[in-house]
Amino acid sequence: MAGKWALALAFCFAGLLLFRPGAAEHEVFYRYVVLGYVKDAKGVPLQGVTVKLIREKTGFSYLAETDAQGFYVLVARLGDESEGEQLTVKAGPLTATMVARFDPTNHTADRGTRLDFLGTRPVERRNWFAATLKRFVDQ
Repeated sequence: MAGKWALALAFCFAGLLLFRPGAAEHEVFYRYVVLGYVKDAKGVPLQGVTVKLIREKTGFSYLAETDAQGFYVLVARLGDESEGEQLTVKAGPLTATMVARFDPTNHTADRGTRLDFLGTRPVERRNWFAATLKRFVDQ
């Protein structure tokens, strides 16, 4: 009988080593990053502005706050199935609606976009995302 318990315990321990449920949560294919700057109409960075990303599909939201340069970073949990999902981003009284665009078959490249709030208008700059993210990570 003791041998059966030892075998069962060994099997459970091996399962814990092989199957780490939280590991996938940090993979690039579960992240969608929205980052950018919040500035007034004269281009002055606005510090301390709360920025909120809302997934329209689920109503779940993510929060960030701008730093001294008016910069913010939001990391949302979006998987492959979320490509094309509508997102709302609010920076203080300003609101922007956008669509999560990425290649769901690419599991190595960072997914996201750059969304700046300049004065009263939001400006999405997808092509600037990778360079802005790299500068942020390299700091």
